[in-house]
Amino acid sequence: MIVRPRLSWLRMLFVWHGSVVPKILPRLGALFAFACLVAWLHERVWPIPVRLESASLALLGVTLAIFLGFRNSTSYDRFWEARKQWGQLISSARSFSRQAFSLPDPALSLEERERVARLLYLLAAELSAQLRERRPHDDHGAVCDGPSALPDFSARLAEASYRPAMVLLELGAWLGELRRRGRIEPILCAAMDRNLDELSQVIGACERIRSTPIPFVYSVLLHRTVYAYAALLPVALVDRVGWWTPWVTAFVAYTFIALDEVTAELEDPFGVEPNDLPLDALARTVERATLELAGAPSPPPLSPDEHYTLR
Repeated sequence: MIVRPRLSWLRMLFVWHGSVVPKILPRLGALFAFACLVAWLHERVWPIPVRLESASLALLGVTLAIFLGFRNSTSYDRFWEARKQWGQLISSARSFSRQAFSLPDPALSLEERERVARLLYLLAAELSAQLRERRPHDDHGAVCDGPSALPDFSARLAEASYRPAMVLLELGAWLGELRRRGRIEPILCAAMDRNLDELSQVIGACERIRSTPIPFVYSVLLHRTVYAYAALLPVALVDRVGWWTPWVTAFVAYTFIALDEVTAELEDPFGVEPNDLPLDALARTVERATLELAGAPSPPPLSPDEHYTLR
């Protein structure tokens, strides 16, 4: 994800990284060439006025802009909902860590605190891997040691289809062991378990966003209409603006095609595009926050921009 200070108006005109221009430039070039062909044919081969009313095309453009705006709002709602869920994950991980490191009696050893912290990080890392459909995280061996560890946790995690839920189960088993040993009161155990419930809800919400895109038929309809409108532009404009047709066509088409591409990019907030959520940086935030609360050394932070190179 790109996070940077507000650029000047002049630099914003020419910014490249994070823009959709590199993606749509070949399409704009093809439309520009098509508009040049239309202008040449109208000038040299068939100079008959084209009776395509600009008012009708303008009405179609306004309607298309309204529907694109609706799709953009829907896509951004998915993006913002995903960001809120990861914010909740960070908050719940911190709350669980605070309770785990301050409530048990006797207090947890450094090894136990560090293992809990790394389990919470592993939950975030495995969720990131699942949402991006990439190779699962491989640091689980580091959290399988310690007094409260289950001997077969590493093997069960490696074989699990839903690895974040398996990590959550291990955290619940650890909490239950504390309760059985009488190191934590039932009411405090219930309070800690609520944080695990919130983490489970975050996992479910992220899976829902990832597995339920905007209906395909709606996206196809808008996509086709955008390119049909862009193809009609030079035919409608050539009789009025002549050789300016390619430039006007490219500029107007840019606004519609770029917005269509932006909505497609925001629709999947868990991808690896420059404007998607920085899941690696967010998982690192969980790791740093929990290890710091545990009193253990923590790694340096990742900037949101860095996740783009960590795919």
